[in-house]
Amino acid sequence: MPFDQPVEIALHPKIRLIRLVPSKEDSQAMPITRIFRVQIVPELRPTFEEKFSSVSVRVVNEATGFISVSILKPTIWAPDEYAMISQWENEAALKAFAGEEWNHAVIPPGMEKFVVECWVHHYESWA
Repeated sequence: MPFDQPVEIALHPKIRLIRLVPSKEDSQAMPITRIFRVQIVPELRPTFEEKFSSVSVRVVNEATGFISVSILKPTIWAPDEYAMISQWENEAALKAFAGEEWNHAVIPPGMEKFVVECWVHHYESWA
């Protein structure tokens, strides 16, 4: 991976951090983490959990450029909210999976009945 000039970050007069920053022309190659959060219809929880762990995970697993996926259950603080965290090789892989507007949720057919509200967030790996 080509790098631009090292970037020096002064943390303290006696401490410094030097980070190699990927060059701009290589930014398409940076892995991207996609965080999908969904609030579900509480009465449909058992069926949702079964389908989320099979249907939704399968759709992601079968995508080109997919690296890994984790699904998360709610805690007492947000009892109807689930999450899926997936990692992708780059922006091109996300576009192939989710389309040009890859900042929108991809809801597999039949899963829309469970969704009250959902959110998608993306983060580029840089360290």
